Amino acid sequence: MRLLLATICTACLMTAACDGDSVRISTTTTDTGAKGVLKVVDTLQCPETIGVLTRKGTAHAGGTTCLYTGPRGAEVSLQLIALTDQGADAVLRRLENALSADMPHTTAELRASADAARAQASADQAQVQADIAATEADKARAEADAAADRASVRAPGMAIDAQGDRATVRLPGMSVDANGDKASVRIGGFSINADDSTGEARITSSDESVSVQAHDNAAEIRTNAPGDATRRTYLLTDSRPADQGWRLVGFEARGPVGGPIVIATVHAKDRDSDGVFDSAKDLVTLNVGE
Repeated sequence: MRLLLATICTACLMTAACDGDSVRISTTTTDTGAKGVLKVVDTLQCPETIGVLTRKGTAHAGGTTCLYTGPRGAEVSLQLIALTDQGADAVLRRLENALSADMPHTTAELRASADAARAQASADQAQVQADIAATEADKARAEADAAADRASVRAPGMAIDAQGDRATVRLPGMSVDANGDKASVRIGGFSINADDSTGEARITSSDESVSVQAHDNAAEIRTNAPGDATRRTYLLTDSRPADQGWRLVGFEARGPVGGPIVIATVHAKDRDSDGVFDSAKDLVTLNVGE
């Protein structure tokens, strides 16, 4: 998951930074199998150092909280949270809200970008409806043009068919279906469905779920592994610092069904995190496993 997450983060941030457009990617998963058994723990393991992190003092609250520092004033809080009267979703939703509040300008920009994208999609849909009458009037001519544009290619292991703005491509291990502004690509275990009219894409993989929204130099990223156990990542990044200097906030959360869950919460002043986030993940792995 770490490699895929890094790849998607880099691609989205580069795209947003280069052209200023918004990028929204959401994914679903097709595999409900668990990655492995996560441990049930009642107290945290808090080594003095791990990766780029150094522990501050000793464990707090009976071994359920440990604090760490990292490069450039980064802060990591490791917590063990029981789920006696609440579900993991509720706990992590509150944590997301709290982290978003630490970078309010980033959150506001991303929300405004999402609202603008939805408004544009609604306007485009209205325009489509307005054009229906004209389209119907030109139907006969359009059919004649489409017939003239028809093409078909066949070769061993390959099939290509095109007509007008529709096309299908079949190759070993890959298929492409395009229809106007919409396209679907399937390569191995991945599936990408894109709609140019709304600027959205949905990526489906066989073992995890990733959601990315990026605008200019800001991005909000979520990952969620399949199965009943909790395996989630949340990241909010921006090239512009918040009032306290944070350019990256987020968490890594894991735990068995029914809890407790171990959460490493990260605040960093470098959007690349200087290895802080990877070290925070290592802390979680040390306590509950992959």
